[in-house]
Parts: sequence; C-alpha cells; structure tokens
Amino acid sequence: MAQASDEILARLMGLHPKIIDLTLDRLEQLLAALDHPETRIPPAIHLAGTNGKGSTQAMIRAGLEAMGKSVHAYTSPHLARFHERIRLAGALISEPALSALLDECEAANGGANITFFEITTAAAFLAFSRTSADYTLLEVGLGGRLDATNVIDKPALSVLTPISIDHTQFLGETLPEIAGEKAGIIKRGVPVIVGPQEDAALEVIEARAARLGAPVFAFGQQWNVFEERGRLIYQDENGLLDLPLPNLPGPHQIMNAGAAIAALRTLGADEAACEAAVTRAQWPARMQRLRNGPLVDLAGTAELWLDGGHNPAGGDAVAATLARMPARPTHLICGMLNTKDVTGYMRPLVDKAASLYAVEIPGEPNTLPASETEAAARKAGFGTTACAADVATAIAAITAQDPAARILICGSLYLAGQVLKENG
Repeated sequence: MAQASDEILARLMGLHPKIIDLTLDRLEQLLAALDHPETRIPPAIHLAGTNGKGSTQAMIRAGLEAMGKSVHAYTSPHLARFHERIRLAGALISEPALSALLDECEAANGGANITFFEITTAAAFLAFSRTSADYTLLEVGLGGRLDATNVIDKPALSVLTPISIDHTQFLGETLPEIAGEKAGIIKRGVPVIVGPQEDAALEVIEARAARLGAPVFAFGQQWNVFEERGRLIYQDENGLLDLPLPNLPGPHQIMNAGAAIAALRTLGADEAACEAAVTRAQWPARMQRLRNGPLVDLAGTAELWLDGGHNPAGGDAVAATLARMPARPTHLICGMLNTKDVTGYMRPLVDKAASLYAVEIPGEPNTLPASETEAAARKAGFGTTACAADVATAIAAITAQDPAARILICGSLYLAGQVLKENG
C-alpha cells in the first residue's frame, strides 16, 4: 500500500538543514533527473510580489475558466492541507496522485540535500507536465530571482503585484533590493503586468524589463483601475470596462482585480471573462467571513472573520477593509511568526479595534510567544490587550464581554490554516 502523502512530506522536511536557502542548483539537478518536466508544462503565468499574489492568481484563474480554459495552479503556503498547493486542470490534486509524485521525486533525489519547497515544486512540475491544460498559474514562494518556480525559461506572462518590505533576511533591506529580487521573474521578450508600486520599486522593474525587451503594462501608465459609484472601472488602450466590485472583500482587491484584468486582456480575454474574474474568484483566509463550524457556534451572535495578511502592507489592507465595513465593535485575535515586523503590521489596526488578544500559532516552531505579540500590540498603541491560551479561549473571552462583536482572527496564514482546520 502506498504511503500517505503526510508521511512522505514529513520525511522530505528533513532533507535540508535550513528551511530556506535560496539557490536553483539543487532543484535543477533534481529536474534533470526527472527529465525536465518544467519544460513540458502548459504556458505559464508567473506571479511575484509581496502582497496580493494569491488573490490576483485566483482572479486570473476565474477569468480563464470562464473562457472555457483549463488551468493548473501552484500556490503556497497551504492553509489546511498540502493538496491545496497543486491544482490540476481546476481540481485539487488527489491523495493517490500526490503520494505517487512525492515518492517519485524522493527516489529521483536520492537523499541529496534539497529544501522542502524545492522538492515539492518539482512534484508540482511533474504533475503539470502529465495533465493537459491550457495554462499553468505559478505563484512564487519567496522573492523571485532564486525562487524554485523561476526555472521556467519562457512564461506566457509575468505579473508583479505590489512590492513592499518583507523577508529582509533573504531579499535585502531596501525596497530597490527587494524589487530587484522580485523582478528576477521577468524574462526576455515576455510581457509583464505591473500592479501599483512605489517609485523606487517601479524604477528597478522598468530597468530590468527594458534590458530584456519585455513589454511593460504598468498600473497608472498602460492601465488604470478605480472604484466609482459602487462599480469597478478598468481602463487600458483597448477601452473601458464597467464591472461589479470584486467578491473578495477589501479596497485593496480593486488593485488586485486591475492586475488580473490586465493579465487577462493581454491573453485575449473578453469582458465576460473579466467580469467572472472579479465576481467568481475564491481565495480563503483573505478577509473571509466564517459562517459555520465549531468556532462560529462558539462565537454565537458575534461575527467571525479570518485574514492571513502578515506584514505592514497586509495590516494596511485589513485596516482599510475594516474602515469600510458597517460600524460594529471589532476585536482582534492575533498570532504572528517571529520573522515578521509585528508592530508594523499592527500599527494601522490600532484605531480600528477595541482590543487585541494575542495567541501562539499551534504546531508552528517559528511562532511568536503570545506575551511578545501582546507587547508588540501595546508598543503599536493598543490600549486593551490580553494573552489567550488559544483562539477558542479568546473567542469565549470576547463574546462574554461583547456578544455582538466583530471578531477578526489575523496575523499569519499559518494561524489561518489552523483555524480553518479547527473550524472544520
């Protein structure tokens, strides 16, 4: 009987002493042993950026599928199950297929030094090369230039979502350095869709694109998007689209929708496909309202929301979303990783929430202790803070004080994944 994918994944975790070590050499050796599946995948749309990659990818997928196209998708990290990372022609990879692919990659690697992300990316390429589809959506794991997804020679399209300061220990301390790493996905002659960027990042992107003769379609130059009278207005040289607002909540999704539509129009999509992109996209843990499950039952008449944003730009996006929601006392349950700018994430949220309960992320070695998350909240300016043993305890404490509250569980995708598991 084949081993369960969870057992193989646990073993693969031990093949490299460091979780992250950016280089393409190890992966290129493994792909050669597997006869280069990355050269046989359907045309790729490659996405990098600090925030909005997942939402933008989900919208592009919804638009392509509305055109009748079949689409592979690769995303990370997963929330509840690893299978979420690999979508084959629209459907999540099955357990038998995943365990067989992981087995094959483990055997081909022969015990050599390789990171978890590299070997699982090889498994994704293998899956994509063996199942026919019209497009492959590839989301960068970290950075771009040395990311495992960047072994693709000639994608159909590159997409750069907003770039901000994050992962400084791997990508550099300054915005131009980080933008240089992300812009590493730009390939010679391949069109690049560029979402809203600070000038320092845009200069780096445009310089690399010019060097490689890659046509640039940038927000504010070749395309524009804005909200007007409760509608999404998109404009480029091919004309204007008047569309419904995105079904994914939050004003930042207007910009993500713009980048998705720009990508779709570059691929020849019509207005119906662009409308489907904004109305049919599904992307969990991005200001997601939880409507049933044990944690929702525990919350009673309180609203329960979930968001996995985790850097200062993510904090800004959550704050902007809360500002536009109907007035209701809002309480945060926050768990963070120790690698993040915690105070920077929290600062925009201070005047949007009545209290913050700090929790640890269960089963996550890099969780920030709840006491340190609480201290960061106080430093950011929160007046009412507390530590809780877990999310359920925090929900019970909030609803005991404020039964009609809005509760937002936030701060990390890893926490969001645990909540989705716990809530069934």
